Amino acid sequence: MAVSLQKGQKISLNKESGSTLSKIVMGLGWDAVKKSGFLGFGGGSAEVDLDASCLLFDESGAMVDAVWFRQLRSKDGSIQHSGDNRTGEGDGDDEQIKVDLDRVPANIKSLVFTVNSFTGQNFAQVANAYCRILDGANNKEVARYDLSVQGSHNAQVMAKLYRHGGEWKMHAIGENGVGRTFDELLPQIKPHL
Repeated sequence: MAVSLQKGQKISLNKESGSTLSKIVMGLGWDAVKKSGFLGFGGGSAEVDLDASCLLFDESGAMVDAVWFRQLRSKDGSIQHSGDNRTGEGDGDDEQIKVDLDRVPANIKSLVFTVNSFTGQNFAQVANAYCRILDGANNKEVARYDLSVQGSHNAQVMAKLYRHGGEWKMHAIGENGVGRTFDELLPQIKPHL
């Protein structure tokens, strides 16, 4: 059963999954805006485009790489983004970031996952928005955040995966922010490194 993440919570990914995790998936999902009005005229609002990002930091807290809609693969190839979904159409995760933890370079201490509303809507205006962590071997959900109840912010520093004692652990940061892309969240991320 997945952990419903609470701000500041720390979990061992291996304990929550019941096995040694070597691959994880960060999934982001939301529902497309429903158009209203006669034949689609005069109703509805602009499309919602949420974006998932994974930022790679070294021991000193310097950002080494970023995987997001403008760079779908980390330079070393250990992290892969599924591509930019600009509408939320369809069932399940609308964007995914797959991480092969065994291939993440040794100089990377932390991976920070963020979510931004590129189109600017706050999370309270987005239906059924969530982000989650899955065991990449069996797609079992390990942890989840419900973003739609987060309020009038349009960005979140979701979680940090970090190396500790020979295994990967997760710190559920859950800090709301404002920004259309991850770089606007960097000042908020730094204290968590």
